[in-house]
Amino acid sequence: MARKKNRVDLDRDNGIAPGLVAKTKKRLVVASGRSHPELAHEVARHLGTELAPTEHRTFASGEIYTRFEVSIRGCDVFVVQSFGPPVNEWLMELLIMLDALKRASAKRITVVAPYFPYSRQDKKGRGREPISARLVADLLKTAGADRIMSVDLHAAQIQGFFDGPVDHLFAKPVLLEHFEQGLTGEDRETLTVVSPDMGRVRVADTWSDSLGAPLAIIHKRRDPKVANQVSVHEIVGDVTGRTCLLVDDMIDTGGTIQKAAQALKANGARKVIVAATHAIFSDPASERLQDAAIDEVVVTDTVPLPPERRFPGLTVLPIAPLLARAIHEVFEDGSVTSMFGGDA
Repeated sequence: MARKKNRVDLDRDNGIAPGLVAKTKKRLVVASGRSHPELAHEVARHLGTELAPTEHRTFASGEIYTRFEVSIRGCDVFVVQSFGPPVNEWLMELLIMLDALKRASAKRITVVAPYFPYSRQDKKGRGREPISARLVADLLKTAGADRIMSVDLHAAQIQGFFDGPVDHLFAKPVLLEHFEQGLTGEDRETLTVVSPDMGRVRVADTWSDSLGAPLAIIHKRRDPKVANQVSVHEIVGDVTGRTCLLVDDMIDTGGTIQKAAQALKANGARKVIVAATHAIFSDPASERLQDAAIDEVVVTDTVPLPPERRFPGLTVLPIAPLLARAIHEVFEDGSVTSMFGGDA
């Protein structure tokens, strides 16, 4: 008792409030839902750890239950959950996991959502429409998320929907390395980067700078009343005799990419290569992407891609090393922005 009293007296002498000093250290914990366990395991492996033991159940009624089997108190938890189908089930599972972590006294909770759900509903195009991307961000915050990490958001303004830090990662370094190593000499000499629509021009422009290749743009018109229907109108830029690299953030049904590739070939393109981050591949995407106008498709594994949706000519690159590095930077209070040359 005397020793503690002496310490209190010393604190007062130094102008410090009496108290106790904790000897605990920061602890990084990686947890995962059931949407993409392979990716979560790879992220944990690259970080040199294992996934937190978690019990997941779906009852006969469809209700979801989650319980962490070990103490999470005071931990810096990163929850990996991607959003392939069924999107709504995985979103609900994530919300329940966040609630469980909050009630288990996790110190900080970061949602690692490589593909952000409902990201295409980021604004009102017509009256009486929802802005569902904002709703998802509000749900995550309310459930207990302190931070969000995602890859290639469909629109940069989604970062502002969440009331907290958002780490916007880019798959471009992963894809770019593949092409720098895999393109033939003729492909490099005749390479043209192509934006499939006006909304991706800024991204395609950065690709153009990185590869030292000219830029072309496809002007398309979409019927707002008919989902997944696109008409390609014209190409801005010269693609005759060129190897065209179509870059996009996601491929859903593949209609945009298929028609863009057909338009490029019709305008004299020698070869069409497609690069995208999120391979959602809703039917009939796999069939469309095997169109004769498309020579190669390169994507990452941000979304789980079952064997039946894969096809010859498809290359799937691992995103886990990028996610693991970003998680390490966040945990160590480092710089995520420095991973991408200052881009945000």
